[in-house]
Amino acid sequence: MAISTLPPVALTQVHLSPGSHLLIEGVSWEQYEAFLEELGEERRVPRINYCDGILELMSPLPAHERPHRIIAHILVALLDAQERAWEDFGSTTFRKPKRAGLEPDTCFYIQHAPQVCSHMRMDMEVDPPPDLAIETDVTSKTTFDAYATLEVPELWIYENRRLRIYLLTPEGYRDSTVSLVFPEVDILTLIPERVERAFEVGTSQMLREFRASLQASSAP
Repeated sequence: MAISTLPPVALTQVHLSPGSHLLIEGVSWEQYEAFLEELGEERRVPRINYCDGILELMSPLPAHERPHRIIAHILVALLDAQERAWEDFGSTTFRKPKRAGLEPDTCFYIQHAPQVCSHMRMDMEVDPPPDLAIETDVTSKTTFDAYATLEVPELWIYENRRLRIYLLTPEGYRDSTVSLVFPEVDILTLIPERVERAFEVGTSQMLREFRASLQASSAP
């Protein structure tokens, strides 16, 4: 649903049913920042994205939230098995002043983890963007323009039991069969299989099995 002008109500008066989203056009950067302040830092719903004058409000379903959390657990298991640094920044609000603001489903710093491990707030004019963002495209179509403006190099989108990898190029995001973060791993096969296994036996059991298989494959 799109609205050409800002509605004459405070955002605290807008109530979205689970699984719905609202697009509002003609929103200034100053209005966007005021909305964030109005709703407060501890707010979990609605989720808010902004890019070039368009504000999007989303109220995710469990079907949206669960897969990206499971994928994040899988990602951490892989990184730990490879003894690599990582920082999970969840759905932190990232802002490129006057252009875009974004709350990923979840995101990670990996290559740049040592630079941000002590950060409690992010300043996109000086801090690097997340190395990887993960979205579950159920309640809303991902705002590629916002991610491109923030210069997030890699984006994973999980939808309908399928994972797609998008890498940022000068022309925008392009499909890829190989992950920059895990170039030696068949991520497109691994992630959907592990997510489905989590739904079958539970996330904790899936992770115990997965960590055991990683240990076995690395044993001499």
